[in-house]
Amino acid sequence: MRRLMMLLAITAIAGCQAPMPAANPQMAWVDFSVPFPNDRVLMAERLDNQRLRDGRFFQVSPGSHELIVRFDFEASGGSGMSMMGGSTVRECYLTLNYPHFKAGQRYVLEARSMALTPEARLYDAQGQKVAEVSEFYCLM
Repeated sequence: MRRLMMLLAITAIAGCQAPMPAANPQMAWVDFSVPFPNDRVLMAERLDNQRLRDGRFFQVSPGSHELIVRFDFEASGGSGMSMMGGSTVRECYLTLNYPHFKAGQRYVLEARSMALTPEARLYDAQGQKVAEVSEFYCLM
């Protein structure tokens, strides 16, 4: 039993450090960016309502897709967030729809927090904003 637990732990750690796969030129690739240090986690959660195994990126076929990301960020207190007015981490799920993914293109999904509200924008390879979050919900 102890060996099994050790093997599972080693496998989990190795999986977290796996190199990024090569981009498929027949697909579009979506990288993530969080420009502020209080934004802690941005990871792929679902693609077209299917849960993903690797949350570090999206790789999608050309066309229309719905992307759902998990975005955790630090929110300052002061309005009942915590007993002493400190900060707390908000866990939010953001939905972005984009109908024009192109094969071989790289996109960047940039998320940030504005006070207690998360937002995210999708940029194409030329740095042009092509989509933004259509809806979100946060757990508290």
